[in-house]
Amino acid sequence: MSDTITTGAPAQDTAFREDGSIERLTIDTIRTLAMDAVQKANSGHPGTPMALAPVGYTLWSQFLRYDPAHPDWPNRDRFVLSVGHASMLLYSLIHLAGIEEIDADGNKTGKEAVSLADIEGFRQLSSKTPGHPEYRHTTGVETTTGPLGAGAGNSVGMAIAERWLAARYNKPGFTLFDHDVYALCGDGDMMEGVASEAASIAGHLKLSNLCWIYDSNHISIEGSTDLAFDEDVGKRFQAYGWNVIHVDDANDTATFAKAIETFKATNDKPTFIVVHSVIGWGSPKAGSEKAHGEPLGVDNVKATKRAYGWPEDRDFYVPDGVREHLNGTLKDRGGKLRDAWVATFDRYRSEHGDLAAELDLMLKDQLPADWDADVPVFPADEKGLASRDSGGKVLNALVGKLPWLIGGSADLAPSTKTDIKGKDSFEASNYGGQNFHFGVREHGMGAVVNGMSLSHLRAYGSTFLVFADYMRPPIRLSAIMELASIWVFTHDSIGVGEDGPTHQPIEHLASLRAIPGLDTIRPGDANEVAYAWRAALEDASRPTALIFSRQALPTLDREKYAPADGVLKGGYVLADSDGTPDVILLATGSELALVVQAHEKLKAEGVNSRVVSLPSWYRYELQSDEYKESVLPKAVKARLAVEQAGPIGWDRYVGYEGRQITMSTFGASAPISKLQDKYGFTVDNVVKVAKEMLETK
Repeated sequence: MSDTITTGAPAQDTAFREDGSIERLTIDTIRTLAMDAVQKANSGHPGTPMALAPVGYTLWSQFLRYDPAHPDWPNRDRFVLSVGHASMLLYSLIHLAGIEEIDADGNKTGKEAVSLADIEGFRQLSSKTPGHPEYRHTTGVETTTGPLGAGAGNSVGMAIAERWLAARYNKPGFTLFDHDVYALCGDGDMMEGVASEAASIAGHLKLSNLCWIYDSNHISIEGSTDLAFDEDVGKRFQAYGWNVIHVDDANDTATFAKAIETFKATNDKPTFIVVHSVIGWGSPKAGSEKAHGEPLGVDNVKATKRAYGWPEDRDFYVPDGVREHLNGTLKDRGGKLRDAWVATFDRYRSEHGDLAAELDLMLKDQLPADWDADVPVFPADEKGLASRDSGGKVLNALVGKLPWLIGGSADLAPSTKTDIKGKDSFEASNYGGQNFHFGVREHGMGAVVNGMSLSHLRAYGSTFLVFADYMRPPIRLSAIMELASIWVFTHDSIGVGEDGPTHQPIEHLASLRAIPGLDTIRPGDANEVAYAWRAALEDASRPTALIFSRQALPTLDREKYAPADGVLKGGYVLADSDGTPDVILLATGSELALVVQAHEKLKAEGVNSRVVSLPSWYRYELQSDEYKESVLPKAVKARLAVEQAGPIGWDRYVGYEGRQITMSTFGASAPISKLQDKYGFTVDNVVKVAKEMLETK
């Protein structure tokens, strides 16, 4: 289905209204605040907020179900500014809507979410109005956007979350979840592959609660989009299974409102509204790339204000009645809906107490008291399990008490072992399913999982470690936003074997460890896997990358060696000798059992050896200096790190006098035993290098 809502003249030719209506005043206030903020900062993007002010105003004033006094109301509509560079549009709307600030615990601070002073401090250090919107930093911002396409992908995850929450928690007479998700996108979003991947997922799932509003202004930083982009985007979205509507003039608020009404009446597919606008509308730079990514200039700002009939010498001017108007429209609609929702939830508690308790925990990012009671303890086993297999067993033990732990893979669940046994797939015919099929869309999967996490689900996505390259942007954004997203990566080394160097990750561990705030954990046996999953779930303020093997790993005898809960500290002494160690062997993952065997051989030869398991560098660095000294004494210089991955980072732990057995080249296609011999990952070689260090010393 594709509709064109004809509006007559193109946007730039639309006459300025002289009626002084509150609608016009509010729209032009948004425009002039954007111009003034960018001009004062001497940095930013004024053109898109100027063009889309009528769109933002109409959506917020007439349709958005949002209570400014309770911006964390669970059933609020979500508004995602995927065109994050147009942040002044969002900040102006938040300010004029009178949204109240809340802290990290949801408590009101007594301040405005965005004050006029905050707008005047646009793009300044510590301001609540950074260049691109940041989740957790500014109340009213639903997700961090800036990398184009990311917000669009997040919005699909939010729409999925609403459908899953509704399927699980809505009961006859109790509608707790029925909100919509709006994303404002631009030409750049439409060019980025992640938006296409996410749109394809949304169309397949028939997410009729999702509306993307596409600002088609045909301008990019380099000039007209004709330089690189001339496809019919609407037809592409029709092929994805979306309802496509064209609005010819972004200034025609009545026609845009009809498009939103069509979206709200559509119940079998997502909606894509193509809004044709003129960037920098009303300014001397209108329709030019010069209105996109730089200030208009003092004289052009004044000229534009004159064209708007605005006081040209008044900066950051908000006419009387404008804030009261926009705040009032939201309160009248969203405030009443929120009050009714609270009353419904109070009744729900009495009839569905267990589900209400679940929701209370989920919305506070908390876990049930006995959430990990069913996690298995794995007996010692020389053959052992691949950590992907033990990871799957632990995951399935957790979901029974944590039903909002849901996710899937990029078409690799049989290999990553992340399917939830006995549970349905999440599909258009069953929004209550817990197994998600993201298809071969790693980047899209990452963006969608983040959107689900933003809705308080404990969401995970999985693929092979080598394909983390495809989804690094959403992994990084999950860390920036301090989300609880869980990234499960299997096939973590040359242990992939015959698949060869294209599928054997080398630099990927170092790449993930380099992301600030991401807890990358590579457990060394099944019991370390159990604690790795615990670590991922216990703290909802950071994402976790779980790194699992394809090949079997021996399950260590925990009566002989230290307990696996040392994983929670990131690193611990697994095996030791009497007295001060002569040499310390460090390892993670599949190499842990290897160095344990080398340790036993060194001990038998009279060498005081220590084994340190270091599965999470992130967690280890959070420990006290005293603890770290107890694990890696400064006086012991003979240290050997063993890991089937690149060498970057290990020098921090082995020091200048230490050694490494790591990978400095790409792998090869061969059985794993041959590869281990080729690259020195054998007990004899570990013992040999350890002895060489001691002889040198």
